[in-house]
Amino acid sequence: MTYIVTARKWRPTTFEDVVGQQHVSLTLKNAIQQNRLGHAYIFSGPRGVGKTTVARILARVLNCAKPVDGTPCNECESCQEISSGRNVDVFEIDGASNRGVEEIRNLREAVRYAPAKSKYKVYIIDEVHMLTKEAFNALLKTLEEPPSHVLFVFATTEVHKVPPTILSRCQRFDFRRIAINDIIERLRLIAKEENITIEDDALLYIAKKGDGSMRDAQSIFDQVVAFSGTNVTAALVLETLNIVDQDLYFDVTDILRNRDTKRGLQLIARIVDNGYDMREFLAGLAEHVRNLLTITTTNSSDLIETSAEYRKRYQEEARHFNDVDLIRYLRAIIELHKDLRYSSQPRIRLESGIIELIKMEKTADMQTLINRLDELKKNNVTDDGGIPIRGSAHAGWQTTTTNGTTNTSPVSKQSPPSPVTNVVREQPPQKPVQPSDTPKSISAEEAFARWNEFVTAVKTSRINLGSILSQSALVDVDNGCLQLSCENDFQLNTLRRNKDYLSKISERVFGIPTSFQIEKDKIRRDNKSTNGEKNKEHPVIETMRRELGAEPM
Repeated sequence: MTYIVTARKWRPTTFEDVVGQQHVSLTLKNAIQQNRLGHAYIFSGPRGVGKTTVARILARVLNCAKPVDGTPCNECESCQEISSGRNVDVFEIDGASNRGVEEIRNLREAVRYAPAKSKYKVYIIDEVHMLTKEAFNALLKTLEEPPSHVLFVFATTEVHKVPPTILSRCQRFDFRRIAINDIIERLRLIAKEENITIEDDALLYIAKKGDGSMRDAQSIFDQVVAFSGTNVTAALVLETLNIVDQDLYFDVTDILRNRDTKRGLQLIARIVDNGYDMREFLAGLAEHVRNLLTITTTNSSDLIETSAEYRKRYQEEARHFNDVDLIRYLRAIIELHKDLRYSSQPRIRLESGIIELIKMEKTADMQTLINRLDELKKNNVTDDGGIPIRGSAHAGWQTTTTNGTTNTSPVSKQSPPSPVTNVVREQPPQKPVQPSDTPKSISAEEAFARWNEFVTAVKTSRINLGSILSQSALVDVDNGCLQLSCENDFQLNTLRRNKDYLSKISERVFGIPTSFQIEKDKIRRDNKSTNGEKNKEHPVIETMRRELGAEPM
């Protein structure tokens, strides 16, 4: 007997046999039993999920001599003829090769005649989206009011290409991608009936390679059995399909964790030498990182499509990463996958991308930094150079003076880093108290504390000026005069031209007349050390700036 491929031999013959489309099967069965069958249906969904199969089952049950509960008997003459494609009243039309208006006109003429020997004429048009616009228009009237003995079933993988006028005349069923577990169970049943021994991991690899399509998975199953015989192992499946071994992905994350560039390049060499597809490798790596991210965010491996053994490995591996780093890795891998498609040197691009992942700085944990800052504050600790310590979440920088007192001096977001010195700074001398009849001027503390409020007010009225102002820094306040520092001549000239306007807005915000002195690259006066060198920030603060984008309040 001629060999029949698995996808044809094991094609479902009843609604109950259809895998993963229970919502469609149950609806059609109920419609048949309640005599509420429509005159036109459109089945949409990915390839190999059962659209044409369900259409054939529907045709059989409508013309079956003795159906049972909306299911064909598959034994009568009509069922046998439809299954073998010999029934003269059931027509399967390829929409890609019969897409013109003439073919549809012939169909319109044919539907007028009663069935030759069946109850219904059933027209199954596969890939209906391939019909031309004129063909669709010719079909409209017939589709809306067909004879009572005619049923249309349209199947398509691209339903968005079907005109709305056609869709509105049909009942639409959206077929789903078949779950991996459903494909595995179906393949396990087939293997048992065919007396084939196959490992669970091998079934998993085949199901994942099928990508939600039962037909694709069954075709891969045939290929693997042809290679390995009746005893199929996971290793043979990997060899047959040239799939990247999952252990290789664990090697990648181990390399990332240890920041081992040499091993990273050696791993790329293994991929190239074994003939693996580089984009397929990156797709698998993205899934691998996604699995780790799933565990770090949910503390569970239930959402991972893999074997029990690998679930345990993922749980162990996920302990070495945090979710923020995994998200950064995932984004970089996806971008690398896109770039590789158009790269003229894919190996070099892959190597550079992996090195970038290895060199990527790890994200600092915010809570750890906060705890460290609280500890420094509690112990009243400065580093060996008298580095400022953050006072609180809402205060400025604190510095410890020689007499043990604490001087709080807020710094704007745009101010330059604090200078470093090994000499402990003296507390700045107090300014003499102004006479009571002298007009009140804004204090440095209030100016620094409300600086962002002032910048926002300027942006609200003049967005361009406000944007330039936000790039400058408030460096000092001297007797009601706000001293600003700019980065370039353009900012300097723009702010100087608008000094009067800035004074007007500042008086409205602060409630006190103010003036402005604007200079370029000016360093705050009380942040200069005795030897003229700039201070460096505390290592914890520097890490917060680099990793988390933190800024002093």
